[in-house]
Amino acid sequence: MSDKKKAGRPFSENPKAVKLTVRVDNDTVKILDDYCLRNNISRADGVREGIRALKDK
Repeated sequence: MSDKKKAGRPFSENPKAVKLTVRVDNDTVKILDDYCLRNNISRADGVREGIRALKDK
């Protein structure tokens, strides 16, 4: 065996191993989309930010 590193994408320090699926109504997705557009982030990042905000409550 050689000690060469494998080619490809490097491992993440914080892998996102859990897939979460939710259903939301049209008003909720509009709120999320508006927030994400204003902050230039993806829906997934917007949801992550919202969940992290719950930690402080």
